[in-house]
Amino acid sequence: MCMSSPDLILASASPRRLELLTTIDVVACACPVDLDETPHVDEPARDYVMRLAREKALAGQQAAGSELPVLGGDTALSVDGQILGKPESDDQARAWLRNLSGRSHQVISAVAVTGPAGLLEACVISDVHFRLMEEAEINAYVASGEGRDKAGGYALQGRAAMFVSRIEGSWSGIVGLPLCETAQLLARQGVTPWLTGNELTGNESIRGGAS
Repeated sequence: MCMSSPDLILASASPRRLELLTTIDVVACACPVDLDETPHVDEPARDYVMRLAREKALAGQQAAGSELPVLGGDTALSVDGQILGKPESDDQARAWLRNLSGRSHQVISAVAVTGPAGLLEACVISDVHFRLMEEAEINAYVASGEGRDKAGGYALQGRAAMFVSRIEGSWSGIVGLPLCETAQLLARQGVTPWLTGNELTGNESIRGGAS
């Protein structure tokens, strides 16, 4: 359900992205879109998440029929050149976590925003280091169900935090939406509820279009 005066449309049903937006005082109206999220053949992980973020934003703009800015986001893991989205089964989640145990992987998070300034995009890549995990820990974690709808089969903001020895990059990006970059994109679209008087400075570092 939409709030009476939302700041933008979120082209996603993700409660995590809605929660992250509220931390910077942005009120979003969820407008989920149904897209085929299958990676293209030989598509690099960065290109994949940026494409989906862009497609979600554009599809959300068309579906919402609103003049409000529309935000699309996507997050995926990359390990050994393989893209890990949401696990299709508990067996797959267990196999993924075994592969992530005791090593590092990349979490790639992209955001795209349509609005008065056109289509603006940003992408953040973070490194996540897992400690060695016991088989019993993996089984117990998967059985908890926490990671069933999460990229890579785990939630950094949940129980899986006990497996993470170190992160290098954006915590919020790993959770699902890089807030530093998102706030800059929204400011360029005129969405700045965190500022008194709506006065902008220093937002020139994010450019429109894929880079």
